[in-house]
Amino acid sequence: MKPVCLVTFLWVVLLLLGVPPASAQWREDVQDIMGTRVHAEIWEQDPARGERLLAMVMAEMRRIEAAFSPYLESSELSLLNRQAPGGWVEISSELFDLLEKSRSVSELTGGAFDVTYASVGRYYDYRAGERPPDELLKQALEAIDYRYVELDPEHRRARYARPEVYVDLGGIAKGHAVDRAIELLLDAGVAQASVSAGGDSRILGDRRGEPWNVGVRDPRREGVMAVMLPLLDTAVSTSGDYERYFEADGVRYHHILDPATGDSARNTWSVTVLGAEATLTDALSTSVFVLGPEKGIALIDTLPGIDAIVIDAQGTLRYSADLAPLTASP
Repeated sequence: MKPVCLVTFLWVVLLLLGVPPASAQWREDVQDIMGTRVHAEIWEQDPARGERLLAMVMAEMRRIEAAFSPYLESSELSLLNRQAPGGWVEISSELFDLLEKSRSVSELTGGAFDVTYASVGRYYDYRAGERPPDELLKQALEAIDYRYVELDPEHRRARYARPEVYVDLGGIAKGHAVDRAIELLLDAGVAQASVSAGGDSRILGDRRGEPWNVGVRDPRREGVMAVMLPLLDTAVSTSGDYERYFEADGVRYHHILDPATGDSARNTWSVTVLGAEATLTDALSTSVFVLGPEKGIALIDTLPGIDAIVIDAQGTLRYSADLAPLTASP
């Protein structure tokens, strides 16, 4: 039986998540970065060193935002989106690595994960409650195919096979940022920490002899936890249809698009994936959401060290094979 993502145990509850008070040695910071809430917490005896370490984490998050945000004209990703339709563009090793990892997940999931989804996705305006007209959606849909992002590892460069292709790394970049922050903390000798960026988190060590409690919210009841996960040394990513959405004529349009249709995937409300690294769990949570509960869980069950919790479109909790939850009454 494959390992359960280093999760020591899983306890399903239908209660609010209780957070124990932090001790004097816990240092934390919360900032808005990468279009989401970033939270970092570390155990450190020296207050000055703790502040420096937290500042280092937030600086790394801002660096990655500056490099890979499609909303910043100055970012390397925006430069790629402008120039790659015209030919080869030499890019940083970090961006090349992310594009390679994205392609690997696309191949693994049969295209359910596809960074070119933004060829259509950029025409949705969730704040204004607007979707692209059908004709525009149909035209832009032709530019969605991860194979249109061509990579040349020998010269570390990329180009787009079609001029309409547009890439957004939103389904993998936050996980990458979380992993980078944890790597920096490990290099600094930190043994106990938690870093999260929106739905992507990674736990380092334990919480002074206790597990870290990470809650998976009920997709239809804000502030209510459907699942509480006591975790050690684990990455966990959640994708939900409640993060960015609007409703029109009784239909929910949310930001997790099915690359095959350019429309929101609607067989699932929420997907949580657990594994060793947040870069992969980030991409897989999106993939399983698009694939739907049956195909998504079937895929997860083939991946060593990876597990998932899915809340389907009927609100039913489903689990990958190696998770055997204990249900408890409210």
